[in-house]
Amino acid sequence: MQGDNIVPYDVENYRQTPHNLEAEQALLGAILVNNEAVARVQDFLKEEHFVNPAHQKIFQACLQLIEKGLIASPVTLKPYFENEETLAEIGGAGYLARLATAAVSIINTVEYGQIIYQMAIKRELITVGTDIVNDAYDHDVENSVQAQIEEAEKRLYSLAEQGSSESGFKSFAKSATDAVNIIEMAFKRGGKLAGKTTGFDSINKHIGGLHKSDLMILAGRPAMGKTALATNMAFNAAKAYRDDALLGVPHEENKGAVVAFFSLEMSADQLAARILSEQASLSSQDLRQGRLDQEQFNKLARTAQDLEELPLFIDDTASLTIGALRTRARRLKRQHGLGFLVIDYLQLLSGSSRNGRGPENRVQEISEITRGLKGLAKELEIPVLALSQLSRTIESRDNKRPLLSDLRESGSIEQDADMVTFVYRPEYYHNQVEPDADTPEHMIWQEEGEKLFGKAEFIIGKQRHGPTGIITLQFEANTTRFSDLPTSDDYLPAQNE
Repeated sequence: MQGDNIVPYDVENYRQTPHNLEAEQALLGAILVNNEAVARVQDFLKEEHFVNPAHQKIFQACLQLIEKGLIASPVTLKPYFENEETLAEIGGAGYLARLATAAVSIINTVEYGQIIYQMAIKRELITVGTDIVNDAYDHDVENSVQAQIEEAEKRLYSLAEQGSSESGFKSFAKSATDAVNIIEMAFKRGGKLAGKTTGFDSINKHIGGLHKSDLMILAGRPAMGKTALATNMAFNAAKAYRDDALLGVPHEENKGAVVAFFSLEMSADQLAARILSEQASLSSQDLRQGRLDQEQFNKLARTAQDLEELPLFIDDTASLTIGALRTRARRLKRQHGLGFLVIDYLQLLSGSSRNGRGPENRVQEISEITRGLKGLAKELEIPVLALSQLSRTIESRDNKRPLLSDLRESGSIEQDADMVTFVYRPEYYHNQVEPDADTPEHMIWQEEGEKLFGKAEFIIGKQRHGPTGIITLQFEANTTRFSDLPTSDDYLPAQNE
């Protein structure tokens, strides 16, 4: 017979979907007896967390009545469920009365809610795992392995974060305590540093360091050195973290940070070569062309060895989406305690979906990206530094010093950022207007050039928590290295152009 080929039902190895009907019944009964029980679970428990469809509808109906200021009880709910098919299967409207009768108290309401929630997360985890397996078996050429991995990580992280992304209201006492702790940390550091160090005393002095949850924009025209400055800051923060860690400074008190550098324009080896050039004080041009003597090469090797343990991670993936960047940043936060994120540069990121490439769509896409970066800074509680291009209109002005209005493509960059800064090298533009030699104008030009030589301006165009203004830095073009000037008083107030 055909039935002889049927595989016997394996009772021992049969696995039920995770659920706990008794906990669902106990919670619903407690709510029907005392509506105050809802307040204890409403922040984390949703109707979809119940495995029984009838229980889902009962919970949702209770919420709707209570939110309207009415009482949710077997009597008030009965009209809603007299003709409800899902409830009819388990006893009809009389089931509501049995739930309430079986309830003892609301003391264990939170525990029941947590059991229901945990069972729901386990069911979702099974779904994610099943989808991962099915996707891996699917040989769709448009769905690359890397894309599958990133999607799996995204779903798993989203699952892990459920219930914790929205913290709800905090009392003023709790908020004030958090603020005092931050102020105490700054006080212990002599009032100079409240956040993570940039490595520049002059900048730290005026912004207090890189603050957690802040989105900072560093903008500039090409050749101004914005990548070099961002690289310097990333290296300085990573080196400070390593040095403090070697001294036994706890992670939360470390003035440095584990750094992630998303380099969408330069390759990882090019970025590493820049850092080696800066730290070994060797010309980046000579490094690229291999024009080194044995002593210089030995110096380079010693520098590379010294920087091996630096907590600086570089991702040079091109055409990265904001979703993929978020996934990778979260992973680094889990694995290594990420404390500072740098993106070079903003306009090379893409949004989650690209339905068009017109100007309006691009503005919306940049808005999505800046909101995403600000949200990531708050979620991971780290400072995020994003480099940005400036509009070409700056080249048509006599005064080339950048303004907030020069930010390219979207006003949301200025709106979403906690701080907007610019890097500007007047020496660069000065060298482009050299007059004829052996003229009075050339002598004046030369004298002005000597004053500007090696000078760069770090302009604070917007700062939510402090003043705007201009900080003068030293710039070594050969090694693309920024540093503080010998004096720390080179600070100018904001100028209205």
